[in-house]
Amino acid sequence: MAKWQCGVCGYIFDGDEAPANCPKCGAPKEKFQQLDDETASKVDRSRYTNGLHMELFALLEKAKEISENGIKDALDPACVQIFETTKACATDIQQRIKAELKTHMTKNKWG
Repeated sequence: MAKWQCGVCGYIFDGDEAPANCPKCGAPKEKFQQLDDETASKVDRSRYTNGLHMELFALLEKAKEISENGIKDALDPACVQIFETTKACATDIQQRIKAELKTHMTKNKWG
């Protein structure tokens, strides 16, 4: 399927032809340019990688929730330390994911 980019706002549309108007900014069809195969492939890869980042982010959120429960339970100091370490690492990785996704967006890698 072809990919079309709005020349006004950068929105990328998937379809056999450009839309009548940009779904994001309302620009007319004439403002769209079809992406070449290499660029379209990069958009697909970026979408896939960004999806993996979001899936990992959600799993880390669950890890933090489990860790909070373990910290509250406080069976013994060694257990609490594991849960605290897990929570801190999960938070750190989530911040890295946010920074990476921001980088993708500023480099037009967010399809």
